[in-house]
Amino acid sequence: MTSLVYGAVIMGSLVIAFFFLSFWRRMRDRFFLFFSLAFLLLALNWLILVLAGEASDIRSYGYLTRLLGFAFIIIAVVDKNRSTRKNIP
Repeated sequence: MTSLVYGAVIMGSLVIAFFFLSFWRRMRDRFFLFFSLAFLLLALNWLILVLAGEASDIRSYGYLTRLLGFAFIIIAVVDKNRSTRKNIP
């Protein structure tokens, strides 16, 4: 049952990543590219956790990919806020 839930979370993360990628291809805004990369990394995180098993030392790499994914989200928000302030007189 746990593998089914992990599979659904991986699939959902990939769907969201491709959703943001389609927006990036239309608008060429880096915000959507960063979010797409973040959700790809989150999908990779869940895949590593599934394949590693319960008592494996490789699970820490899964958490590092999650940290990098959240860092991409923070970078996207900061980058978007900095670029909009430049356009305001």
